[in-house]
Formats: sequence, structure tokens, C-alpha cells
Amino acid sequence: MAPLPEILRLNGYCTAQFGKCHEVPVWEASPVGPFDRWPTGSGFEHFYGFLGGETNQWYPSIHEGTHIVPTPATPEEGYHFMADITDRAIDWVRQQRLLAGSKPFFMYFAPGATHAPHHVPKEWADKYKGKFDQGWHKVREETFARQKNLGVIPQDCELTKRPGEIPAWSDQAAELKPVLARQMEVYAGFLEFTDHHTGRLIDALDQLQVLDDTLIFYIIGDNGASAEGTPQGTFNEVIPLNGLNAIETADFLTARIDKLGSPESYNHYAVGWAHAMDTPYQWTKQVASHWGGTRNGTIVHWPRSIRGKGETRHQFHHVIDLAPTILETAHIPQPYIVNSVAQVPMQGVSMLYSFDDPKAAERRETQYL
Repeated sequence: MAPLPEILRLNGYCTAQFGKCHEVPVWEASPVGPFDRWPTGSGFEHFYGFLGGETNQWYPSIHEGTHIVPTPATPEEGYHFMADITDRAIDWVRQQRLLAGSKPFFMYFAPGATHAPHHVPKEWADKYKGKFDQGWHKVREETFARQKNLGVIPQDCELTKRPGEIPAWSDQAAELKPVLARQMEVYAGFLEFTDHHTGRLIDALDQLQVLDDTLIFYIIGDNGASAEGTPQGTFNEVIPLNGLNAIETADFLTARIDKLGSPESYNHYAVGWAHAMDTPYQWTKQVASHWGGTRNGTIVHWPRSIRGKGETRHQFHHVIDLAPTILETAHIPQPYIVNSVAQVPMQGVSMLYSFDDPKAAERRETQYL
């Protein structure tokens, strides 16, 4: 099946991707390609971002199209990748509306945030000082209560128990707890920083008077919260990846607490925080057998066409349902042939039926065929 941006491009859409691209095979990611599986070979007319699962948010490895380009500025000059891709996305959509306003557009905006490394200006992390001193078990209980109050989970839902492999907060050394709390302060600041810049992009659509007609899927994550940060977290995730965990003692981490999130760090939070962020489910990313490892919330915004405001939908859907949903809303039939290649039917199920009917029966009976 042809990629969604290629289908849309062939149907008259302007297309662009900003941020993370983790689809290019490693052996094809060099300056000599081949480039047919890069964003610009998959239907995106413009790409500005990085290849791979993550990048340094202060000193990113950036591609524009298929070419490596220098970072526009330094952290000392105020540079951060999240702000950069937002500026680029805003510039692109403004140009698109100015020069090709009669054409619809499709944008894939995929920040490196909040994947590790958790890099954020200090003032954003400092907004959360003391907010996580109670530890990951208490945060999990607080989150669970909020979810019930918001109607995100049923009132009779029971909080899953902590697996023995995930350490208890009470077992952490007293001198280490401030470091552990700071890891989440940095992460929370990083998340708000990301929302702030995403909001700038939304505001730009509003200023261009296209927000009400633009279908937006805001997918919160690409898996469950990550447990790659080790039981005590890490100042530099490359250290445990190289089997050097013994270096990161409590003294080592405490001495660097004020540098977490800075250009000198490459940090990740402890496993216990990942478990808390996956409330109410079991486990985390890396354990795909449980919802904590895979399930994400999604916000759908389309004021002109969705009557409900601030409502919750509980129909089960899979990420492969996005493409059929977008095609149905755009009144584009799923193609039989693309670029002379016969297409297999899409496995996804459109979610459009649920937009204005919260009680509609689910149309997906299995997670994935």
C-alpha cells in the first residue's frame, strides 16, 4: 500500500513532514541514499527533521529534504529543536496558504519531544519544583483519581499492581530521591514546553483562518512511557547502553542534579516514573504484551465538522486507522493502483463514525490483522 502522503499528494494536496522520521532503514540513511523510503520519497514534498529514534534537542542532526544542514544557532543563543521545527512548520503553512491557497494541505508534525533525551530550558523545569517529591507511587494514585474524575476510565476501574521488577519509591536512598524528583520536573517541563510550541502552530492555523476546517489528530506518544532510563534514571542514557551503569552512583547523579535537561546532559527518568506515566495499566514501553507498553491517548479537533466539544470517546482503534479516517474525511477513495502498482486493501478502519456518536458500536474487532 502506498504511503498516505503519496496518496494525498497525487490527489492535489501539499504535503510536508517536520521532526522525527524513524522509518528510513539505517542502511539507506547515508548521503547517497537510496532516497525512495525517505520522507521526500514517500509523498512528502518537504521534510525538515531528523532520521532515527531520537536526537539531541540542543544539538540535533537535521536534514532538509535529503541533505544534512547545520543547526541554525546554539543553545546559548536560545536554540532548541522543538522551537525550530515549530518555526519551520509555521513558515511552511503560511507559504502554502499564500501561494497555493486553493489546495488542501497535509502536515505530519512529529517532535523529538518527549522522547529521551529530556532536554528543556531550566526555567520550564523549575515550574515543577516540588511537584514530584511524593514519589512515583503517589503520583500514580493521584493520576488514577484524576482519570476517574475526567471520565477517562470507568468508575469501577481498579489500579493495576506494581510488578516486583519495578522498584518501590520507599526503597530509594534518601540522598537519591531529590535526583529522582528532578528527573520528573525536567520531563514535565519538557512536556509543557512541547505543548507550548505545538500551541504556537495551532495559533498560526487560527490566524490563517483555517483552524476550524483543519482536521487535527494530536497523538500523545508513540507507545507507553519508556523504561529505558534504568531503575534509578540516568544522566546520560548512553552510559547504561554501554554497560557502564556502575559509574552512575548516587553521588555521581547528585553532583549533576542541576544539569539535568541541559546541553551537558543526555538524561532519562527512572523506570518508576515510566510506570506512573502509564497509569492505570501494567508495565511500560518495552513490554508490548500489556497496555502500559502500547496504548496512547489521542485528541481529535475539527470544529467545523465535529459537533461535540470536550467529549470522550471509548471506541477502540489502532494507529493504522488514521489513514482510512483521513481518506474518508477528505472524500478520497482508497486507491486500487498507485504509480502503476496494484494496492492491497488497507487494514485500518475509519474512525469517522464515532466523531458525532459517542455510543456508536465499535467497528474494530481485532487490534491488527
